[in-house]
Amino acid sequence: MARVYGSILEGSICPFGRLRPAGFVVFGLVHASDFVHVPVEWALDRETIMTFAKLLFCLLATAFALLAPASAAEKSIIVFDASGSMWAQIDGKTRIEIARETIANVLGTYPADRELGLMAYGHREKGTCTDIELIVPPAAGTSAAISEAVAKITPKGKTPLSAAVKMAAEELKFTEEKATVILVTDGLETCNADPCALGNELEKAGVDLTVHVVGFGLTEEEGKKVACLAENTGGRYIQASDAGSLTDALNSTVVAAPEPEPVPAPAPAPEPAKVEINIKPSAVLAEGGESIAKDYGMVWEFYAIAADGSRGDRLSTENNDYKGMMPAGDYILVGRADKAEAEQKITLTEDSLLEPVLVLNAGVVKITPFASEGAEPDGSAAVEYTFKGDSTTNYGPNQLILPAGDISVRVKLGEAEITEAFVLKAGEKVTKDIIVGTGHVVANAYYVEGEKIDSPGMAIEIYAAKVKLDGTRDKVAYHFGADAKFDLPPGDYVLFGKLSGAQAESPFSVKVGERVEPKVILNAGVLKAALPGNDAWRVMSAKESLNGDRESFDYGFGEEFQTTLNAGDYVIESEKKSTGEKKLTPVTIKAGERTEMTVD
Repeated sequence: MARVYGSILEGSICPFGRLRPAGFVVFGLVHASDFVHVPVEWALDRETIMTFAKLLFCLLATAFALLAPASAAEKSIIVFDASGSMWAQIDGKTRIEIARETIANVLGTYPADRELGLMAYGHREKGTCTDIELIVPPAAGTSAAISEAVAKITPKGKTPLSAAVKMAAEELKFTEEKATVILVTDGLETCNADPCALGNELEKAGVDLTVHVVGFGLTEEEGKKVACLAENTGGRYIQASDAGSLTDALNSTVVAAPEPEPVPAPAPAPEPAKVEINIKPSAVLAEGGESIAKDYGMVWEFYAIAADGSRGDRLSTENNDYKGMMPAGDYILVGRADKAEAEQKITLTEDSLLEPVLVLNAGVVKITPFASEGAEPDGSAAVEYTFKGDSTTNYGPNQLILPAGDISVRVKLGEAEITEAFVLKAGEKVTKDIIVGTGHVVANAYYVEGEKIDSPGMAIEIYAAKVKLDGTRDKVAYHFGADAKFDLPPGDYVLFGKLSGAQAESPFSVKVGERVEPKVILNAGVLKAALPGNDAWRVMSAKESLNGDRESFDYGFGEEFQTTLNAGDYVIESEKKSTGEKKLTPVTIKAGERTEMTVD
């Protein structure tokens, strides 16, 4: 017999009539040796049991129909890493260039009716953890807008990937609706957050949130530190080391339509375990060294052998600690780690395992740049490596595998740079802290003391203090607007400021590790003039030179203008539209004051 707990839904139609109202509660079936409770317990004959079986079937069918959830349209957001490290190169091409082209190609096949958005971080400011922006809100038909937005992004900042993913999830209302976030990052969290903890937090709070992570150019060890963000939300972590693998990763996480929940099927009978691999390559830095496949990001490429014995078509690309099954035949196997590579001709069969060892003849170089002694490592410093007729640039603290031989490392921070050269031996691991030796400058210009100029047209220029034989100075750096920031080597400089027709200069000095805030006071005022009936104007010095010329400070066209001038006496030359007649009108500018006038 069976034991049944429950009550009946009003309006349910069953073979034995319309059922009475009571509201659906819970159903449970236990062992057939039990008997039926509805709601009291008694022993029943076979006919009565069959009747209750029909009743149970009807109740379950009705309950499942009522509890079936309505499907909701899924929305997705791509979270794009625009930190400074995206300027690093892969095979002579920067990661940001590869990402721009790849995203444009991939989104060309994206379904127009699916909702997709774009969020980026590190693309507007250096050294901040709050530079996160929703550039394209999720909507249908956004492929072109996202491609255009990525094409305009200029990497420069830090990597607040955890905060960006959380912000994207909240934008998708992940606590209410099904949502997908695709994080494309070439670096690890740099803003004191834990991606693994965030994954657990989002999984607990979300309705049906999935986070996929594409590790672009990450080593295997680095990938483990962000893979948990995907794994903890039921998503995928995909390693991408070049344009091809980045395309595959984006196709599988962005373009691929969400897969429906699989219909449970009977579990197949277990098959005997089989070991079906015929290739398991490894790489070493030097002859006799330990395998680096697990500790450093490896790329394995299989090529056909051309008639002349060189590389033919590329047949397959694998990553990291690879092992697998390839068709029997002859190949050229290429192993690459960062900028070092080696190749070996191999022959594979279907019934034996080959374990080739490739010797990269390379070493590991780890560089940490600092602005000054005692400062924190500087993530914006450009680190350029030159080796065997090739070069590559990374940003901030970084590590590379390079071919053994002569190595030159140039670290550039702002307008200062330093170069170190050394010989790298095969199997050697070189660690260097490089101090560039700079001071930090924040410069501003003022109309008068205490009246700061906050205008995008304010030109701030830095010149070397030393005057050359021809009377000029070397320009060191420039900026437009207030709070101009510069990293400069120690020395003496001149701060030059110019706004419209006003200009001034001021000397200052910089020491290593010092922050200075030089200012230049223009001793200037603002002139606004209306010139009805005129179409050209020029502001000149009130006093003529010995040959009758006047110095020109500003000019333009139209019936009104506004300009900034150093305090002093001037004349406005206005020209009539109708007659071409020119007129000189005197005006005096006072420092820190605004002058408004009409020229008849």
